[in-house]
Amino acid sequence: MDKYWCFLNKEDMGRTVVCVKRVKQEESDEWDGSMPLPGDIIEGIAADDDEESFVSSPKAKAELSSELGKISQQAEAVWLRVRRGDSLLKLRARVVAEKWSMLHKKFTIKAANDDRHVAVLGDLTWDKCSELQEMSRKVVNSEGRGYSKKGAKYDWNLKVGSHLPDNRSSVVSSILFMPLQAEYTVEATTGRCMAWLSAAVSSGVPLIFVNIQTELTVNSEKAQCTGKEFCWAQQNHDATIHMLQGIRLWFLPGTSEICIDITPDPEEDRFGMDIKRTDEGFIYVHSVTKDSAADRAGMGKLRLEAKKIGYLLVVSRLEGKSVMPSSACCVGLIHCCDQNEIKDTLASAIEQGDSVKVHLMAWPSHTHDDKAIGAATLQPPKANNFSLQ
Repeated sequence: MDKYWCFLNKEDMGRTVVCVKRVKQEESDEWDGSMPLPGDIIEGIAADDDEESFVSSPKAKAELSSELGKISQQAEAVWLRVRRGDSLLKLRARVVAEKWSMLHKKFTIKAANDDRHVAVLGDLTWDKCSELQEMSRKVVNSEGRGYSKKGAKYDWNLKVGSHLPDNRSSVVSSILFMPLQAEYTVEATTGRCMAWLSAAVSSGVPLIFVNIQTELTVNSEKAQCTGKEFCWAQQNHDATIHMLQGIRLWFLPGTSEICIDITPDPEEDRFGMDIKRTDEGFIYVHSVTKDSAADRAGMGKLRLEAKKIGYLLVVSRLEGKSVMPSSACCVGLIHCCDQNEIKDTLASAIEQGDSVKVHLMAWPSHTHDDKAIGAATLQPPKANNFSLQ
């Protein structure tokens, strides 16, 4: 606490003074000591910096507003004498009318060099002013602020196109776990989330754990975790709305993503890969027909390589669209990609003789063979190479 406050007795600390209660400028890293700051006690105002022209300490916010109104008729700028800690300062500011006072005009002040820095005045106790001044002191402390910041242009389209395996995907994925009806604690939902991750990895899905967080979501009794039903219920006022604390798990699709293009010959009527789904909702390649389009693209070799060391050949995206599970709802169902829809996509492509782009999860010991499979990878940070085995 500053020395000045040490000289005040308890009666003084409870006395009310006119003070800057807060400022409207949200960029607190741009505050400086020449501006009116939260906690500043207004002890006098004047139209110029002549010491004799200062009006004595205003007794209340309304009195200060009235004086500011009189000065605004003579000049836009105003000089303030403020008490800040054990120092008495003179600050230059500008008078501004408060917009919400249309019938009876009220006035306040803003920084002379920043129109965003508008002071909200109030009648506060010395004690409260002391707390606000301590906060302001920490904000404007030059030793801890570091260098000022400026905006720098960035070519987002170029970077996304150059540094992602597929510019339609962010690579990192997540799944949201909603609490079951019998789950009343975050720990219970978190435990179920981590059990799902452990089971997925144990089954051979090469997931890389990234992060876990709580997420507040809305739900209704009629709309059991599905957004469309919730919107319907809300519009028809036919549901009880609840706020639920879900758990979101972030993960990467293996140590990297492998992208392969499967191109069928004109006479072929299928790509030659059979897909299945794990209990946790992941789509994987169960078998690859020898000498098929998928086998020629390198998928058969990848599947055998993964099988030897206990991994599944898991599909992360098909034609740039994610096929990963997205949520586990409050009735226990895992929302995942429909296998029939995937098969329809492949059937439609083969009918038109089109190639398909498939992204696969790479496993920790896999060595990419760019020439054989045309790999497009994004390696995660080494610190994130964590999996549950």
